[in-house]
Amino acid sequence: MIIEQPSLWLRWAYPDALWRMNSHERAVYLTFDDGPVPEITPFVLETLRQHQVKATFFMVGDNVRKHPQLYEQVVAEGHRIGNHTFNHLDGFRHGIRSYLNNVEKANQLLHTDLFRPPHGWLKWEQYFFLRRNYQLVMWDVVTRDYSKRLNAQQVFNNVKRYTRPGSIITFHDSLKSKDKLYYALPLSIAWLKEQGYKFCTFPRIK
Repeated sequence: MIIEQPSLWLRWAYPDALWRMNSHERAVYLTFDDGPVPEITPFVLETLRQHQVKATFFMVGDNVRKHPQLYEQVVAEGHRIGNHTFNHLDGFRHGIRSYLNNVEKANQLLHTDLFRPPHGWLKWEQYFFLRRNYQLVMWDVVTRDYSKRLNAQQVFNNVKRYTRPGSIITFHDSLKSKDKLYYALPLSIAWLKEQGYKFCTFPRIK
């Protein structure tokens, strides 16, 4: 399976999820997973503010519990919030009840209609129940800013190589991505603007 762009069989596995938005519109959807954390989320917000870009943050509920002021800042600055479970659970390692309870525990803090499963997968039964109350958002481009095998330039190169109209681009505002994100995020936004892309967030379903 190609990591940077999901294979067709994975897209078929979750047909109601968003993988890519309108391919006829020169727009991209920046997303950030795993935050908020004080070591990196403020930098992301400052970068987005400087470039006048709005994004979607798929937050881990326990991080919001620890850093509620960061959650409030993200909301106050006009960005969208998504649910990324309370404990960053791997759906394949948990039953339906425990997984759904963890998602709802997170949503008591997040108050959102968007959900992205950690690691980009979940059991079909979990997907079936979650799609009733959430818009599931996957990705069209994974930058792999979390990977120890890639350097910051390669992360930026992934954005340039794989982005296309309607791409949902995934970065991570997490410690494992910090050094690469500091380099790649500003360059990526500048390059996307040079290519004529506008930046959008997901419409609300409720």
